[in-house]
Amino acid sequence: MAQISKDMLTAVRRKRGELNLNVLSLSKETGVSRWTLDKILTGERTNVRVGTANKLNDWLYKQV
Repeated sequence: MAQISKDMLTAVRRKRGELNLNVLSLSKETGVSRWTLDKILTGERTNVRVGTANKLNDWLYKQV
């Protein structure tokens, strides 16, 4: 399991806002389930699979 840091969560939320993406659109772009994304974005879940953390990290990296 991997931990989603506060910095990563802030970065995902900020970039999502900048791109004006809803959870479903973000899910399609990242390849992460919309249910998982919803729990991550609300702070309900911080422990995720390594693959999920990698997908979010790769998406953030592509946005830079």
